[in-house]
Amino acid sequence: MPALSFAPALSLLAAFGQVSPAQPLRTLIRTTSRRFNPPRLETLSSVAGPAVRSALARGVGGVGALATVRREAHRGARPTIVLGGFVPDACEQVYLLRGFLARQGSIYFVDYAKGDFSLELIGAQLEDLVTEVIDREGAAPVILAVSFGAGVVLDWLRRARLNSQAAPTLAGVMLVSPVCCAEDIVAPGETKPSTLLGRALKPMLDAPEHASDAAVEKARAIFARMFEAGAQNKLALATLMTKAELAALRAGVLGTIAGITPRGALARVRAMAAMASPTSYLTPELLPLADAPALILYAEKEGSVLSEHATARPTFERACGSFFPRGRCLLVANPRGTPVQHASLIFHVENFLPHFGRFYRSLKPRKVLEAA
Repeated sequence: MPALSFAPALSLLAAFGQVSPAQPLRTLIRTTSRRFNPPRLETLSSVAGPAVRSALARGVGGVGALATVRREAHRGARPTIVLGGFVPDACEQVYLLRGFLARQGSIYFVDYAKGDFSLELIGAQLEDLVTEVIDREGAAPVILAVSFGAGVVLDWLRRARLNSQAAPTLAGVMLVSPVCCAEDIVAPGETKPSTLLGRALKPMLDAPEHASDAAVEKARAIFARMFEAGAQNKLALATLMTKAELAALRAGVLGTIAGITPRGALARVRAMAAMASPTSYLTPELLPLADAPALILYAEKEGSVLSEHATARPTFERACGSFFPRGRCLLVANPRGTPVQHASLIFHVENFLPHFGRFYRSLKPRKVLEAA
């Protein structure tokens, strides 16, 4: 299964990028803080409210497709819901961003089921989760979704509009290197994708109902090797994290890759194949998706993952305001080192942080209970 574009693996391949001279000090401060105040995650058992019960009753998925939601409680006015890509789980996806997010407020990590997946069911979970976050925190959450997870969020918002539901109460939407549909990875009619990711997923995208376990295992092996190859660049890694942090990240990423069952992998691929291209959203019935502030970030070098013929990126760059009237679509670049890769939230965290910081600072505290 794929890793860090959907996972940290692809960005680890850019390991010899230059980093800020202050980075080792920030690493020391971060790891010291974690040692004395380690993250405490609470698994929520209550995120199965009316939307989930309705979805289960309609038979859109079984309980085995329900995501696991974990909460890291913090003081702060801006709680965040995090969705990762295909892999790794959400915690590893934002491993070096957790300190920043914790300063904003509580963090809710959404980890997809390992053995199944349902777009409609996870959309129902997000609907119930937003309600629970507001009840717990007294404030609307920011949604932060990466790669495939951004496609999940867009599909959730699209379905709400199709069903004539009110837009979710959100403080903000942040989409990093969104993979919005299968066309982002393999262009229609493309016989031999130009990317390794495209070649790995094409057999499953072409016939997701009939893809063999061998095809899944081949993709799993390819991306596990990609992660391991990048992780050998210890010199560059040492500027970003300690040996203990790298070991924890490696265990989390490879554990997720190994833990997803063939059925679960194919279910995620089927979900991607079912996602509509953003070009089809451009109708009055679907847009705008939400009135919350939004930030869509693409990396300067998306070509290792996204097809050069993908239509989502130019659509957002041209018409972001149609999707999100208070939204912006920006490019994340690294002028002093290796180009920023797709969803490179590990090696290029310092290039992403200024955009994240400005976005959160621009949000006005929205105490929903006070406004009600």
